[in-house]
Amino acid sequence: MTGAKKPIAIIDADDPRIAAYRRIRERDLVRNQKRFIAEGTSVLRVLAGLPDETPVYVASSDIIDAIAGFPMHRGVLAVGLRRNDADVAPMSGAAENWRTVVALSGIANHDNIGAIFRNAAALGADAVVMDAQSCDPLYRKALRVSVGGVLTVPWHRFDHAGAMVDWLEANGFTLAGLSPRGDAALESWQPPAKVALLLGAEGPGLAQPIMDRSQTLRIAMANGFDSLNVATSAALVLHHVRNAGAGQADSG
Repeated sequence: MTGAKKPIAIIDADDPRIAAYRRIRERDLVRNQKRFIAEGTSVLRVLAGLPDETPVYVASSDIIDAIAGFPMHRGVLAVGLRRNDADVAPMSGAAENWRTVVALSGIANHDNIGAIFRNAAALGADAVVMDAQSCDPLYRKALRVSVGGVLTVPWHRFDHAGAMVDWLEANGFTLAGLSPRGDAALESWQPPAKVALLLGAEGPGLAQPIMDRSQTLRIAMANGFDSLNVATSAALVLHHVRNAGAGQADSG
């Protein structure tokens, strides 16, 4: 990591300097200590601008395995501090320059959360918001699948989906809910200037009260197939929104 001090060699798994990494119990780490684990070089690249005072430790693979409490195949771990505002609604004015927001309700699969954040980062979403029933983006697997997207895209959590939708409407976002039962075909939809893309859990999908408040969209399926994975759906819709925005800029 550019600018970091010389790595510090660790030869004892019980060294007190690496206590935060020892026998990682992720649920306790995330919920009680307000910390999280970032794993793998792909994720750590987004942290390349670490302050010079950030300590960097190195150890042999057997010592690393003993510290973590499980075989470490990826070779790199970092402990980060959770943002104080991650679990509350954004501050007033935060959304003034946001144009595209991904809104998640009941997404409880870490792979899907991570992939959605990767898509959001790659396709230019301004933020991700979610309800308390969605899993924590800072869990190690979600963060790893996001390839660091969780650390680059602003995100906030609401107590429940209703509060999330209320906030989005109050901040000028048009709600677009994704569902196989959607009224409008994605390819014919012209995204509004400020849009929140609402995604629900695979299977049950978005709750009907949210659907009733949204413009509903569907992605055409071939051969009578029912639906796509929620993260794949998010990628298609974000790509559509991005292309529509580029077309509007070109025509202007």
